[in-house]
Parts: sequence; C-alpha cells; structure tokens
Amino acid sequence: MPNPEDRGVPPYDFAVIGSGLAGLTLALHLARHGEVALLAKAGLSDGSSVYAQGGIAAVLDPDDSFAAHIQDTLNAGAGLCREEAVRFVVERAPQAIQWLIDQGVPFTAHDGRYHLTREGGHGQRRVIHAADTTGRAVVTVLAAQVRAHPRIHVFEDHLAVDVVTSYKLGRPGPNRCLGLYALSKKTSAVTAFPARLTALATGGASKAYLYSSNPDTSTGDGISMAWRAGCRTANLEFVQFHPTCLYHPQAKSFLISEAVRGEGGVLLLPDGTRFMPHYDARAELAPRDIVARAIDSEMKRLGLDAVGLDISHKGADFIKTHFPNIYERCLGYGYDMAKGPIPVVPAAHYTCGGVLTDLQGRTDLPGLYAIGECAYTGLHGANRLASNSLLECLVLGRAAADDAIARVGYTSPPGPLPAWDESRVTDADEAVVVSHNWEELRRFMWDYVGIVRTNKRLERALHRVTLLAQEIQEYYANFRISNDLIELRNLVQVAELIIRSAQARTESRGLHYSRDYPQPDTGRPARDTILTPGHYAQSAEPPGEHWT
Repeated sequence: MPNPEDRGVPPYDFAVIGSGLAGLTLALHLARHGEVALLAKAGLSDGSSVYAQGGIAAVLDPDDSFAAHIQDTLNAGAGLCREEAVRFVVERAPQAIQWLIDQGVPFTAHDGRYHLTREGGHGQRRVIHAADTTGRAVVTVLAAQVRAHPRIHVFEDHLAVDVVTSYKLGRPGPNRCLGLYALSKKTSAVTAFPARLTALATGGASKAYLYSSNPDTSTGDGISMAWRAGCRTANLEFVQFHPTCLYHPQAKSFLISEAVRGEGGVLLLPDGTRFMPHYDARAELAPRDIVARAIDSEMKRLGLDAVGLDISHKGADFIKTHFPNIYERCLGYGYDMAKGPIPVVPAAHYTCGGVLTDLQGRTDLPGLYAIGECAYTGLHGANRLASNSLLECLVLGRAAADDAIARVGYTSPPGPLPAWDESRVTDADEAVVVSHNWEELRRFMWDYVGIVRTNKRLERALHRVTLLAQEIQEYYANFRISNDLIELRNLVQVAELIIRSAQARTESRGLHYSRDYPQPDTGRPARDTILTPGHYAQSAEPPGEHWT
C-alpha cells in the first residue's frame, strides 16, 4: 500500500474521497483508464454502505416495469424529484445489478431465481438482496477487487481536510479543482494529493444528530468541503429518519431493516394496538417519513421510550431465513423476534439533499465530482424511496466515471501543491472543547431540527450553530488539526446549511414537517431549496451544464 508520508505523492489522474459503494464503484470504473488514489476515512470497508441491510431496488421481475418504479420514486419524493434523474437511474438499474452479479456478489436466490423483497413505498417486489446484509456482501466483493487492482492506490485512515482550487492558490486561468489535502490519522501528517480530477463520495451527515443509524464517519465532510470550495447545495432540509432502529443502551446505531415491515412486520403500542392504519392507508408500508412521524407522534403522545415492531406471527423459520443477521443481533441484546415485538425508535438515517450535481456527478467547480449520499441529483426529492440509495451509488458512479474518463485526456496536470503550513499553529490546549461542542451540536439538532420543526426551534438552532461555528473556526485557525476537529468543523457547517434550508421552506413536504406550516404550499410549483456560498438564496431551477 502506498505511504504518502514516505515519499512525495505524485499527481494522480483521479482522486476519489470515500470508500463506500459510490467510491468503490467509481474507482473500479476509473482504473480502466488511469491511476486512481482512493482515500478511505477509516478502513476500506468501514463506510455507511456496509451497514445497508435491505437491498437494491431494480426492475428485475417481468411483472414489474420501469414506469412503476419511476412512479413509486416520484410518489415518495413528494413532488420534488426530477423526473429526468429518476428515469436515468431506474432505467440503468438492471445493468448495474448485472455488473454486481458479474463481480461475484452473492445475491439471495429462491426457486432458481434471485429473491426479490418489497419495502415501504414500493408497489412491487423489486429489491434484490443478499439475505439481510446486502451492503456488507457488495462492499466485501468490490473492496477485494479494489485492493487487487494495480492502478488503484488505497490510502486508509486518511481524512480529507479540504479540496484545493486554483483560485485559492492564486493561479491564473479559470477556477478548477486541483486535488486535496488529507490528514493521516496514524501519523497526524497532512499531505497534498494532486489530481487532474477529484470526486467526493463521502456519504451523508447524520452524525449531526444525537440518534443516528449511521457509523461515526458520517460527518458531512464532502458537503462541507464542496461548500467551502464554492459549490451550491440543494434540499438539505430533507433528513430522512429511519423509523426503526433497535432501542437498547448497547445497540448503538443498529438498524432494523425496512424489509422486516415489507415482509409483514407491524408496529404496536405497549398494549398491542396497531397504530399505522390510523396514519396512512398503506400502514407499515407507507414511506419512511410518514412512518417515522407516526412513531414520533405516538411516543410523544403516550410518553413512550419506544414502540414495538412485531413479525413473530411469521414464525421462527421464516424470520431466521429472511433476517438471519437481524435475528442473531437482536437475540444478543435479549430480544427474540420469533417470540414477540422488539423495541424500536426513529433515528437520523439518510441525507437526501447534498452538493448540487448533474447526472454525470459534476458540481459547480470544474474538476470536482460528487456522487452518492453527499450529492443531490434530484433522484430522491423530498424523501428517498427505500433501497434507491445503493442504486444511485452504482448508476452515478458509472456515469461519473464515463464523464471523467472522457475529460481526463484534455485536463492539464494540476502541478505541485504547496506543503501544508503549520508554522502559525500550536498543539490544542483543551481538547475537551471539541468533544463538548460536538455533544452540544448533536443534541440541539435533535431537539430543534428533528422530525418535527417550528420557526422558533429553527431560530434557536441557528443562534447556537452560529456561536459554535465562530468558536470552531477560531480553534481551527490557531491549533493543529485533528480528526475530531475536522469532523466537528464539517458537521457545524452542514448543520448550518440544514437549518437555513429548513427556514427557507415555508411548508411541510416530505421529510420536512413544520408545525407552523403543516401543509404543502399548493399556491405555486414545488421548488428546490438551493443555497449558494456567499449568500443564501432559493431557486427552482434545475442544475445546468456547469462545464463547457
């Protein structure tokens, strides 16, 4: 494995930041045509994708259709999906699945064909899966191929600090991305990674919230870096809260798959009463925003710590066959899914907005791509349809690679990047400041910018995040950077963008629910919330062709 601290890092054709499904997919496609630096924040297989349980949505059954998948996605997106983006992704889904099959991903089969499950918001069975550990199965196969590829240079435990632009360096000519700086978590050294083309595949920002289904690495790094580099963001107010995370003091971030409800699981109050039919005709198969709000409402109404999720009526054999990992994990915490309900609560799960891109993953900054959860293509709209996220990683990973490969031949080398300057900083005197600020941020985001919002709550949140941002920036300017400081700096920035986006949306739509504006605004066409660095503005315009 290359060690950038032992030698000068050469300019790469491509730099990919992030090693989830989006980053792995992109790197493997890019490596056909150039040298790739792949930076993993932790281990190569430690991103959010590995935690995905349910599967990948795709039209694979002859009784299904692209039109049906497109319509289900549009319905879940509550009027904000861009139909062009939905069609682009859905129609390329079977090809993406076939690519994974060709790589050796062991999808679950039944009666001689791949088993398809159904999840909330889907009108058909179209979710292909590898038991209940689809993310792990896919990432394991692709990560092994990445490690073995001679043109992919993996840098594990490297946290990107910022992307580098020609404007920042004062270089003449049009602005472009020239690569990035990254911190080695093992040596604490900051190294420059020059690259002709750079891609953000850094995942979402759910660790801005106190309760999250995501790993600790989901700190909004790519969104924050792109914003600081001058890129617009879109629809960051739409934070998806997964309805069912296991409620247990030791069950940190353990998700109970959507497929449990898709296969017949029901939500119950402590007295055994079902409540979802009172909220939506689709009951437990309603989209996640509706289910999460219903659970939140019942918990607040009755003062509950959790509600019950019960699939015991399907029998032990069915449960152990369909959900072997979930069954064993729950058993380890003292809950037997085959004998009764397990306690669940909502938790921050997916960032539906992100860096504004086109359908090749291109951002506002030439030379910089963004794909996966950190990007906003218009696929998810105001709410993500279950199992469309891994699909987007695959399709946009391939599309971005095709575009980058076409461009790299006439993209000039970035030239050497200046060494990281630490001449004016010292070691931090009170590291506890970072941990305390992190805790404060996650708690007020949960309290004020969570499943149900109000104008007053958002005002309080903005006041607090502004003070935190000032304190963190002073800290960043005067002390040597660390992993925790970089992540906190990014989370504070993304939290501010989430809050400002939420304030700009004076209606309830999809994942954004405001008590002050409880209904959708039907007086004008549905609009995106697009924020521009330097000033905060709204726009309903689709992302255009950013590059010539």
